[in-house]
Amino acid sequence: MSGAVALLAGGSLPLAGRLGVAMTLLQFGIGIVNDVVDAPRDAGRKPGKPIPAGLMTVAAARTAAVASFTAGTLVGFTVSPNVGVLALVVIAIGLVYDLLLKGTAWSWLPFAVGIPILPVFGWLGATGTLHPLFAVLLPVAVLAGAALAIGNALVDVERDRGAGISSIAVALGADRAAATGVALVAAVWVLAASSAVVAGAAWPAIVAVAGVGVVPLIATFSAVRASTSARRERLWQVEAVGLAGLAAAWLTAVLGRL
Repeated sequence: MSGAVALLAGGSLPLAGRLGVAMTLLQFGIGIVNDVVDAPRDAGRKPGKPIPAGLMTVAAARTAAVASFTAGTLVGFTVSPNVGVLALVVIAIGLVYDLLLKGTAWSWLPFAVGIPILPVFGWLGATGTLHPLFAVLLPVAVLAGAALAIGNALVDVERDRGAGISSIAVALGADRAAATGVALVAAVWVLAASSAVVAGAAWPAIVAVAGVGVVPLIATFSAVRASTSARRERLWQVEAVGLAGLAAAWLTAVLGRL
């Protein structure tokens, strides 16, 4: 997403590529640490994961995470000092989730703070500053991040409840968490479409925003009705991709006018 935002901001393709690679490496490192933390619980339950499957040792995974964090940060610093520092912030947020807040009622907070950084990373890297439209984008992205956190917690709500882990989904209760997730995604959809109208975007662009926004909404609503963890996880992935697509469609629509 960061690379796409950089292109929308007017950045060159090589620059957008560097920003995309940097963010991918950072997220890869966060994901590896997450797998290390989850390895004991994934054993016997998610045999396809690299560590339970024996494809990677815990020590090798830790080395890979450090390498990914280092490479992503260095690439960020090749863009600008501000982007390099922001890369360190991304790592910090990811580690707070993986090591401290994952499996707690506060697990939504790193998502809510971290998701808005994705477009900031791309735009800041391409222009060196932020456009006034981020005054609208960032608060909406916070809602989207919270929705993704709740959806992620709902994937394993039965396992967490049985293990005595108080995730946000366990704390709210599955039904209330699901309703909250749907409401948040619906709010993101409405705010995206209405703000595009207020900004004077062309009607075809507004229709595109509304149409793309249906995807994460349907995925979120469908996940509520899904009976298995595997299906909820797939729908959560669709929700995440759909929200990223909505952000790109909104930026395209609004930038066409501002």
